[in-house]
Amino acid sequence: MPAIILASASPSRKRLLEAAGIKPTIVVSNVDEEDSIYESMSPREMVIALAIVKAHTVREIVSSPSLVIACDSTFEFEGASLGKPLTPEVARERSRRLSGKSGLLHTGHCVIDTEREVEISAVATTKVNFSELTDLEIEDYVASGEPLGVAGGFTLDGLSSAFISSIEGDYTNVIGLSIPLLRKITTELGYAWHDVTNQSDEVPQ
Repeated sequence: MPAIILASASPSRKRLLEAAGIKPTIVVSNVDEEDSIYESMSPREMVIALAIVKAHTVREIVSSPSLVIACDSTFEFEGASLGKPLTPEVARERSRRLSGKSGLLHTGHCVIDTEREVEISAVATTKVNFSELTDLEIEDYVASGEPLGVAGGFTLDGLSSAFISSIEGDYTNVIGLSIPLLRKITTELGYAWHDVTNQSDEVPQ
């Protein structure tokens, strides 16, 4: 069984894999997610394109047999892609727009088997429904700093969980990586899920 490489610096994605029994080695791709080349793409096209670029970037770094897992997420609201707010002003405006509304969280996944030079990519989508937020709740949430660096400006496993009334679909996808989709992909690559979730702590070179 090849080693599992997570091509992401996201603590949430690492936690999801570990909770599922997978011990990934982290190799960050450092791909520029804000490159203008992605601006003309639809939200679904963008996340799969970025996931593929991230996976191939890390694939060039890793020399030992590995399964490279790369992801990218965005929140589609009223047809537009809402990435990371980055500033309090954008996070505040975005929270007001999302209050009482719904949108789609897309996560692109790309898994490369470096030994057999085979890859599979796919997108998971989950509908997220928000409760009505008060101005005080929005100000308090933005002041926490949490929404600035996450897709859509919210997280299901953080402070904003109180503002999400329901979801329709896979909850792990909203956190950043769909575990059911990963199982499907690795199975299609020919690996038993039991083997994927029983990795050694050896770090590939």
